[in-house]
Amino acid sequence: MNQVTLIGRIGTVPEIITFPETGNKLAKFSLCVKEYSANKEDKTLYVNVDAWGGLADRVQDYITKGREVCCYGRLAINTYDKEINGVKVEISKPVLKLTGFHLCGARPKSDEETTSEEKPAAKKRKLAAAS
Repeated sequence: MNQVTLIGRIGTVPEIITFPETGNKLAKFSLCVKEYSANKEDKTLYVNVDAWGGLADRVQDYITKGREVCCYGRLAINTYDKEINGVKVEISKPVLKLTGFHLCGARPKSDEETTSEEKPAAKKRKLAAAS
């Protein structure tokens, strides 16, 4: 069973990609996870996260840079070719394929200062669901 749970802070503003042929959405962002060690050196591990479909809509509505979240998903390896100094090299990076998330802690202060309301897209969906 491939199930991973990570708790950390959102490192980048989620990038939303819509595929015009299918209308499917992909949300991409990074998650910063603190790695603690015995020698008291704190390290930060950056994990790329992909969310598809309706989950991408929820990411777009609720996840903001700096917000603490608990992410659930499957660990996968993305492999691609990259040219470095004229030499083609195969690069492999781990990515979390998101299956769910929970918001943790308070909103970052920048979010609280700008607005205390939900984002407009989330409001529209709630109004549509209530009708």
